Amino acid sequence: MRFGKIGGTVAVAAAGLLAALAVPAQAQTVKVGVILTYSGPNAQPGLEVDKGIALYVKEHAKDLPPGVKLELVRRDDQGANPEIAKRLAQELVTRDHVQFLCGVIWSPNAIAIAPVATAAKVPFVIMNASTASITRRSPYIVRVSWTVWQDAYPLGTWAAKQGWKTAYTIVSDYAPGFDGEAAFTKAFTAAGGHIAGSLRVPLKNPDFVPFLQRIKDAKPDVAFNFNPGGKQSSAFMKAWRDVGLKDAKVALVGTPDLVTDNELWNMGDEAKGVVTSGPYSIASTRPANKAFLAAWHRAYGQDSLPISASVAAWDGMTAMYDVIKETKGKFTGDQAMAILSHWRNPNSPRGLIAIDPKTRDIVQNIYIRRTQRVDGHLENVEFETIPQVKDPWKELNPPK
Repeated sequence: MRFGKIGGTVAVAAAGLLAALAVPAQAQTVKVGVILTYSGPNAQPGLEVDKGIALYVKEHAKDLPPGVKLELVRRDDQGANPEIAKRLAQELVTRDHVQFLCGVIWSPNAIAIAPVATAAKVPFVIMNASTASITRRSPYIVRVSWTVWQDAYPLGTWAAKQGWKTAYTIVSDYAPGFDGEAAFTKAFTAAGGHIAGSLRVPLKNPDFVPFLQRIKDAKPDVAFNFNPGGKQSSAFMKAWRDVGLKDAKVALVGTPDLVTDNELWNMGDEAKGVVTSGPYSIASTRPANKAFLAAWHRAYGQDSLPISASVAAWDGMTAMYDVIKETKGKFTGDQAMAILSHWRNPNSPRGLIAIDPKTRDIVQNIYIRRTQRVDGHLENVEFETIPQVKDPWKELNPPK
């Protein structure tokens, strides 16, 4: 059969259309750059955050819009290494073309990444780093974890209400530690308490004993601690026992890092009675937390326990998935930030959480918890709730 010029053109076009229909449409891929500490002596928190990320992706794979898939591009910053973290972020946005950056355990690393997020207009979802000022470093940062001020400031007020008149602070010598020291001090003294002294302990390979001996000699009513958690928290509790502070009747309070749920078994009964404040405990009976823990145990075993940052990772992935679902996977950085900066979730394992659009920091309940034995296991039992706490540092230090 012969075709004229027009007929031939139509036939060729029709054949091309049929060929195109025969080939599956290419999926829209959203790339998420994950920067965490996966190696070295302080890798444990990073690995627990990664578990939270991976679990959410596994449990919610079917929630993505049709034709959209998600790819995680993981990078190891090897610890508190701002130069490495910044280089990794630059590679992720320029070479891998990620549409989100997320993760980050260490505040110095998050601060180093901030200008990269700004220049590339890539949303940066922080799942742990807790120095209060971080979100002011870039308009493309949103934090779904907490600030140390959020944890420590309510605790200072609570400690003063217990009738304790004198306190000593002992914190790790880096930005989050300074925040913890300042927040607890401000709240405790505002409520009538007196700070007898303040100590800052080296971040790497600390020997807590000589510092704690100074606290014992000062005989305060209460001591406040911030450390980065993991094995350091167990080392702190061992030193607390060895120095004899518990026998000296000095009360111990701190941020959740002091008694992380997955380290309690390593501490033993030395942790009993410690009071901490924070946004999460595995002991919570909230339905969303029960569902989260059931999924965690299915994936990682009954003996595996998440940390607070694991839950923040879960919530951070929830926020990014909500962006993807609302935009069907096609969005600019500015469009994503418009959604993230007004994001809220009433069904987090932590309870209701929301992002304050003015600060891009999280608003959440802060729970006062006491470490105690429940059915033979040590748990951080929530016994008082301070509802919907904004970052106190930003409330006290508005932008100039």
